[in-house]
Amino acid sequence: MSKLTLRPIISDKDKNIFIKEIQEAFQKAYVEAFGEFEKAVLPIEDIEQSFDAKGSEAYIAEIDGTRVGGAIIVIDNKSESNSLHLLYVKSGLQNVGNGFKIWRAIEELHPETKIWETHTPYYDKRNIHFYINRCGFKIVEFFNPRHKDPHQTSDTAGNIPLENNYFFRFEKVMK
Repeated sequence: MSKLTLRPIISDKDKNIFIKEIQEAFQKAYVEAFGEFEKAVLPIEDIEQSFDAKGSEAYIAEIDGTRVGGAIIVIDNKSESNSLHLLYVKSGLQNVGNGFKIWRAIEELHPETKIWETHTPYYDKRNIHFYINRCGFKIVEFFNPRHKDPHQTSDTAGNIPLENNYFFRFEKVMK
């Protein structure tokens, strides 16, 4: 059985590949839910914010040297409450356990974590299933027009239209 490895993103080439692949994966999920959409659902600026966040660690996930996805996590060594900002499985490689392998590798990388947090849009049923049923997260908050995410600075998340701007916040207690 092949082992997944997380390789830190250190070059602009890897960063650009990550951006292209994650945008493609997120776009596919949105299009499956709502049909064709002319804008990038996940703008480069949003991805760059995750790359630039304090405590950010970015990885390409590989199996036998082949990219299968990637992730950006934000580590807070003081509180040991960490955040999964972005995780993707490369289009065409989903639904075969690669996302779970990426998540398990992240957990193994940071065994000191007390709580993991992440977010996902309400329309992405595959992600909701993944975080709850595969990874052990619990939904702890639902962001919507009447209960806005305090970290979101505008009425939209990325380029997602206002009428689809609903997100779940998940937590996984580790210790």
